[in-house]
Amino acid sequence: MENEHGRDDDGWGVLGELPGDLMMWVLIASELLVFGLALLAFLGVRATDPQGFAADQALLDRTAGAVNTIVLVTSGLAAALAVAAREVGNRVRARWLLGAAASLGIVFLAIKGLEYADKAARGIGPESSPFFMFYFLVTGFHAAHVVAGIAILGLVAIYDSTRNMETAVAFWHMVDLVWVLLFPIIYLLR
Repeated sequence: MENEHGRDDDGWGVLGELPGDLMMWVLIASELLVFGLALLAFLGVRATDPQGFAADQALLDRTAGAVNTIVLVTSGLAAALAVAAREVGNRVRARWLLGAAASLGIVFLAIKGLEYADKAARGIGPESSPFFMFYFLVTGFHAAHVVAGIAILGLVAIYDSTRNMETAVAFWHMVDLVWVLLFPIIYLLR
């Protein structure tokens, strides 16, 4: 049965209203759960050593983290605009916007790489402290999702049905959302 958006919801009710593919939403929910648990663990361990975490947190580059937040949010906007362009049949604009979103993902990775290089130059690694173990684990896992998202956006620029774009952009928005949560918790929370 088709809903008012022309989608076959197969009796899934509210789930049939989600843009893109249902299995992507299952993946997104599981990924959000994993990141949520990692942040809870981070906060739990932080509570055992607030001074140590604060001292290590002071070694982070808040400006780089803030710039990366702006980069990913802007990338998410470009991705959303790509879906809107595809929905009205403007495939060229949609592909260009997906390329912009993916390019901003690459900018994010470059900035994150500079942050990691700075930590390495100072002799800071995952084994340096509990704070840096979580920092590298959680931000590295997020960076892996950025890489996956860039690949997905690239594939969808080629196989550019509206449903494919909605599915890819849903994943990309999850990547954005996770960073919007990671940045204040890891970089700013005192």
